[in-house]
Amino acid sequence: MSYDNTIAIESRIVELTQEHRDLDHAIAALIEAPIHDQLRLKRMKKRKLLLKDQIAFLEAQLSPDLLA
Repeated sequence: MSYDNTIAIESRIVELTQEHRDLDHAIAALIEAPIHDQLRLKRMKKRKLLLKDQIAFLEAQLSPDLLA
């Protein structure tokens, strides 16, 4: 893997992690609201899980394959 590619992946991980953190805060705020939109909450949680999967995938690309 090239140095530039590694930097690009690390940068993307930082972006996704920040979005994941922001969603976490938004979900917490929405849950605390006296009346909250269940559909919006479900979509936000689904997006958060997708971000987690994307972060894990990118982190795996940075780690050497230990099984090889």
